[in-house]
Amino acid sequence: MLTLKVIREKREEVLQRLMCKHFDGSVVIDEIIAQDDLRRSTQTSLDTLLNEVNTLSRSIGALMKEGRKEEATEARAQVNKLKESAKELEETLHAAEEKIQNLLVTIPNLPHRSVPQGKGAEDNLVERSGGEQPQLPEGALPHWELAKRYDLIDFQLGVKITGAGFPVYKGKGARLQRSLINFFLDSARDAGYLEVQPPYMVNSDSAFGTGQLPDKEGQMYHVGLDDLYLIPTAEVPVTNIYRDVILDEKELPIRNTAYSACFRREAGSYGKDVRGLNRLHQFDKVEIVCIDKPEHSYDRLEEMVAYVQTLVEQLKLPWRILRLCGGDMSFTAALTFDFEVFSAAQQRWLEVSSVSNFESYQANRLRCRYRDAERKTQLCHTLNGSALALPRIMAALLENNQTADGIRIPEVLVPYCGFEAIS
Repeated sequence: MLTLKVIREKREEVLQRLMCKHFDGSVVIDEIIAQDDLRRSTQTSLDTLLNEVNTLSRSIGALMKEGRKEEATEARAQVNKLKESAKELEETLHAAEEKIQNLLVTIPNLPHRSVPQGKGAEDNLVERSGGEQPQLPEGALPHWELAKRYDLIDFQLGVKITGAGFPVYKGKGARLQRSLINFFLDSARDAGYLEVQPPYMVNSDSAFGTGQLPDKEGQMYHVGLDDLYLIPTAEVPVTNIYRDVILDEKELPIRNTAYSACFRREAGSYGKDVRGLNRLHQFDKVEIVCIDKPEHSYDRLEEMVAYVQTLVEQLKLPWRILRLCGGDMSFTAALTFDFEVFSAAQQRWLEVSSVSNFESYQANRLRCRYRDAERKTQLCHTLNGSALALPRIMAALLENNQTADGIRIPEVLVPYCGFEAIS
């Protein structure tokens, strides 16, 4: 979340930049400033009153020693009266602090100055692209038909076991899925990311720390009895490793990678664009997370984008990178680049990764800080990205590599899956 310091000192700039995300923050920011003014004045009054209580309390003993019992009794009565007033001031102070906190979490992160204006996906900018779109044989099939023909994925069995959006991978489909996971993890390790294996459920503090609560509560599966949430991405547990942690400057940058199943309710999703693997409630993903000093975070972002590019290039998929406009960005991101691969049978681009810099927005919620050379503590910057999400990668691989005789396996995956083709 934004800091009070930024809101107070740069009010007009904050309002202007929030408009890039189509968020009018004038009312809520003015209320935050008003509550902060109340908090400050109340704190001053409380400090003054408590000093008076301390002074009077110290005088009582001296009065008793001097035999001035009546004056000591009056002083005690005055102290009790002041303490009652102090209690009222503390209640006002706590109410103002709670109000400020509740208002702060309703404000999205400030978009970076390079974020283009726009309302939706149609306004995103193509940064660069690569790869060749394949020429498919006549009668080419979409991936859900290929999965059925070669017995790779059973969508109806998933419906029987759980419901729509929970597919069952079978045989070479399961092996191909596992090969992608291992390829992505090995690649991340070789690129300098430390692998961790996080829990698949988190508590509300963790969900708040990375911004899923309260903004995305309806998108997560909630285990009510234990008040836990199934993770929508490994970003949540991995970034929360550093919640309430003060890192040493020498430890930065921190790079982590993790495989996890991901769970998303995706309420309201329907239609042709969600067929097959295009949108699921449960899917696999390898995530990369980075934590660094503010002055280095955009260098880290460039590195992460360049790394994800190497993955889609090795898989020989047509790809493009989009710089998201303000209206298509997430609540918590300052700058986001999306990766899309071209699905030849569907004749459409499929998003397979988002790589984002959150600057200090998550770190402020997480209280993730570092101690600099002067031993001062400062907020870190956090970043993460999909490297990669598997469902649409699988969809594009099946569709783009189909031939009259079967489906070719990209060369880089053959050592992992143990076969060169599906037929």
